[in-house]
Amino acid sequence: MNLAETQKVLVADDDVVNRQVLAELLKPEHTVLLAKNGAQALELAARHLPDLMLLDVIMPDMDGYEVLRRLRADARTAHITVIFISGLGRPEDEANGLKLGAADYIAKPFNATVVMARVAMHLQMVRQRRMLEHLAHVDGLTELANRRRFDEVFEAEWQRCRRNGHPLSLALLDIDSFKQYNDHYGHPAGDRALRAIARATAAGVRRPGDLAARYGGEELVLVMPETDAAQAQQVVGAIRAAIAALAIPHEASGVAPVLTVSAGGATMAGAAETCAELFAAADALLYQAKKAGRNRIVWRAGSAI
Repeated sequence: MNLAETQKVLVADDDVVNRQVLAELLKPEHTVLLAKNGAQALELAARHLPDLMLLDVIMPDMDGYEVLRRLRADARTAHITVIFISGLGRPEDEANGLKLGAADYIAKPFNATVVMARVAMHLQMVRQRRMLEHLAHVDGLTELANRRRFDEVFEAEWQRCRRNGHPLSLALLDIDSFKQYNDHYGHPAGDRALRAIARATAAGVRRPGDLAARYGGEELVLVMPETDAAQAQQVVGAIRAAIAALAIPHEASGVAPVLTVSAGGATMAGAAETCAELFAAADALLYQAKKAGRNRIVWRAGSAI
């Protein structure tokens, strides 16, 4: 999620007047989605992933409690914050909604000021949670995804690509003679160089599903779902060229007068190959690239899945 973008609110109510009133209240500051029944609410929630849902309890065919149960049962929508809006005023009705995972409960007829205050409070909490999640997944020095985020994405994409029979490519990049660079120019210069290389790497990974991460030290990793060996090698080759084009001087290198990278990559060899085996293959090929003289790419092509 882009933390600066307008937040989305889904209003699910079978009463057209309530939908219109809530939409008019929310539209000046938020993107508003409207659903007239439970099934439509679930479909819109899965497609748009709103930040907040205002959910009527009493609706035909599927009540709000069942909608909430289904939201929580789906990994895509389980995180959505839900506020119940209902004419049911008994304490046990409110307690039931909160037990199911609703964040709040507003009684009808609702007061516009109260609704806006509750919406603002919960959206602020969503923003704060997203910001913390974002920071937990980002490497502080390079601003690339961190090792934890890589592990999560790699496992999920390996599962998805294996299930769907799609290729998955993985590449490990290592900055050549980086210890000598730090020894010669100092660690502050090393940090600046690493940030510059990280920016060049991130710029070369343009598809939304791809991920560039800092694996550790001077090692970066690329996850490229639905990318065959030829396509992946083109991406990594372009990144390697872009890093060389930065022309960061490296007088202590035995490879080149500027900072360069070596890369090892592998494309999933078949449904039987585990994600650990795919990573090990890329790691072994990176070692080969370094042993062969550095500043090069060694790749293992996959086979049909």
